[in-house]
Amino acid sequence: MVRLIARHLRRFRRDQRGTVLIEMAIVGPLMLFLSAGVFEFGNLIHDKLLMEAGLSDGARFAARCNSQIYTNAGLAAIDCVDLAKNITVFGNVAGTAPARLVGWQKSNVTISIADPTTCKNAVDPATGTVLYLSTTSQVCIVTASGSYAYSSLDSVGLLSLFDITAVTLGASHQERLFRF
Repeated sequence: MVRLIARHLRRFRRDQRGTVLIEMAIVGPLMLFLSAGVFEFGNLIHDKLLMEAGLSDGARFAARCNSQIYTNAGLAAIDCVDLAKNITVFGNVAGTAPARLVGWQKSNVTISIADPTTCKNAVDPATGTVLYLSTTSQVCIVTASGSYAYSSLDSVGLLSLFDITAVTLGASHQERLFRF
């Protein structure tokens, strides 16, 4: 009886059949989990880049928009901040859907156009470093900032396994203000 068991154990140790199945059972779930993490992180970075592109576009528009030209020419005044928000969120001046990001709204975006009385020094007084690469002593700045609640983290999202249910992305962009 002992010999029979020893013979079966020796044969079992030398038999390679089924090894791939065991290895796949161990490695498969880990690879699936890592792949899902890469896709989730890729979606998060994609949304962050779309948000930053919108903020850059909105700040650039606001820096060049000048409502004084329209009021001095007798035309109706335009709201540069509202138009810049439309460009930031929707990618067009009219503010027509779809938004760059699902669920992103104009209320999540702040555009601040510096008043000429609150412009910053172009040269840091402490170090003498030239800021903003300006040839003038004062530089006015337009800042576009925003936040976005990353919505892919619901009950089926990978990070929900770690009890992470909400991620808020935030970014800002600055441009020099052009006065005409």
